[in-house]
Formats: sequence, C-alpha cells, structure tokens
Amino acid sequence: MRFFRTRKTYYMYNPKTLEYERVYPSAKQRFIIILRNLSYGILIGIASIFAFMYFFDSPMEALLGKENKLLETQYELLQMRIEEANDILEDMQQRDENLYRAIFRADSIPASIRKSGFGGSNRYEHLSGMSNSEIVIETTKRMDILKKQLYVQSNSLEELIALGKDLENKFHCIPAIQPISNKDLKRAASGFGMRIDPFTHLPRFHAGMDFATNIGTEIYATGDGVITHASWKQDYGNCVVIDHGYDYQTLYGHIDKYKVKVGQKVSRGEVIATSGNTGRSKGPHVHYEVIYKGRHDNPANYYYKDMTPEDYDKMLQISRNHGNIMD
Repeated sequence: MRFFRTRKTYYMYNPKTLEYERVYPSAKQRFIIILRNLSYGILIGIASIFAFMYFFDSPMEALLGKENKLLETQYELLQMRIEEANDILEDMQQRDENLYRAIFRADSIPASIRKSGFGGSNRYEHLSGMSNSEIVIETTKRMDILKKQLYVQSNSLEELIALGKDLENKFHCIPAIQPISNKDLKRAASGFGMRIDPFTHLPRFHAGMDFATNIGTEIYATGDGVITHASWKQDYGNCVVIDHGYDYQTLYGHIDKYKVKVGQKVSRGEVIATSGNTGRSKGPHVHYEVIYKGRHDNPANYYYKDMTPEDYDKMLQISRNHGNIMD
C-alpha cells in the first residue's frame, strides 16, 4: 500500500479502477511516514556536514593552516639568515687565523674546536613531536652550532685584544738589533744553518750567527729581558743568556768579561758583556743565538730595528753564506 500526499490529503492508487482514491491513514501510519521523512532529512544533513568537513576547512583549521604556512616561511628566512651569519663567521675565522694570529704570533685554534658540534642523538628529542619537526630540529641544530662557534670566536678576539694591548711591551722585548755595532756588516762571519765545522771539517748545523770582532768589543742586549745565565757553558765558553719573555731567549757566547749578573733586568741596547775567544772558538768573535719556544731560529730575522731594507737584504745574503764557522 502506498500513499500519495498533497497538503495533508492522502490518496491511494486503485489498480482496478486505475484511479487515485482518497484515503484516511491511521495515526500509526502517519507516524511512520513522518519518522521516515525525518530519517531521510537527518541522513541528508549528516552527509552534508561530512561533505563540508571533507572539502572545506573549519575557521579554526583555516587559521591554524595560515599559522603553519607563516611558520614555515619564517623558518626558511631564518635558515637564510643563519647561512649569511655562517659566511660572515667563516670570513672572521679566516682573518683570525691567517692575519691577526700571524701578526701576534699566536697559536692557531684547531679546526676541531672551531667547527665542533654537539654530541648526543637525543638532544632534540623533545622537538620530534611537533608539527614540521624536521625543519624545527634542523634549524635548532644550526643555531646551536653557530652559537658555539661564535663563542669560540669571541674568546679568540678577546685573546687578540689582550695581545694587542701588550704589543708595545712585546716589541721592546723581542730581539730586534745586532748584538754588536756592525753598521757596515763587515763583522758578520757566518750565518745560521749547515756549515763546515772548523775543528772536524765536517758539515754541522750552526744554531746561531758569528760576528768576528776584536777582544773587548761591547756586546748589547738585543731586547728587554732578564739575565738567566752569566757563566761558563760547554762549547760556548763564557756565556750570557737573556729571557725576553713571550717565549724568546737569546744567547751570547765566547765572551771575555761580564757586565751583568743573573736576575738583572736589561734593556735593548744595554751593554751586557765584552767579546772574547773563550770556549770552543777559532778566533775572537761573538756567537749569537735566538731561541723561540725552545727552538733555534735564524738570528738574521731579528735585525730589522737597526737596518735599512738594503742592509737587511745584504745581511740575509751573508747569513746564507756557506763558509767556515768560527766555533
């Protein structure tokens, strides 16, 4: 049985008469019809809600989506700025190593310290549950590394500033003149390096520079410092050693008479002894050595204070002379 309703009037089709005949359904039938129509309406409503939720974001979701997009953009900009900061820092590190530390003769900072990162795989574990966690973790890592490298560079610059403040005193202490008056350079006998031993006539490393001179010639301190040795020393004869600080020492051998004593402070150009022919020597001369950080250095590199560039070039040629040494 099927009812046809128009404006609360119900009809039923009669197949025998082939006509619609008006009927009056019971209360139960009318309740079923209403319940059926209501169910259809509810189903259509639910379907519409799900369709809307699937194809369209809620206002809150739309807001969160915009915020996520903004955060992604900000992280990308931050990555670019970190990259720029790294470039600037790398330039500072290059200048630090190749210029500033070279000028002050400061020890290099190992790359293992400059470029060190952070250990431990769980350091950023608390960020792993966030949305866009990969970019957040990567950015945080780079920020931490940059921060650590900036700390190392900051300490380096503070060290160089301290060295700069002490530079004037250092210039007074570093050996910078010849140990005897030798303006015409005629007293330089032999230089630093492999030479022929005057006693064995075999090649031997000569750790200093010899200056041929008469007995009694004044010998000068080549830089400010403190006398640490003023007595006989094997092979050197009567010998004076000056500690200049800053890892520098100078040695003056084969002298005749002392003008200083151990513990005495001396200044550059001050007379510390007179030349002689003591110890292992083939004639009156002064044997002069420069020791830096415990290793012998070529004394010819330390005469810039009392020479013209032309004289300095000539001294370098003399220092490379392969003639016989005098001790």
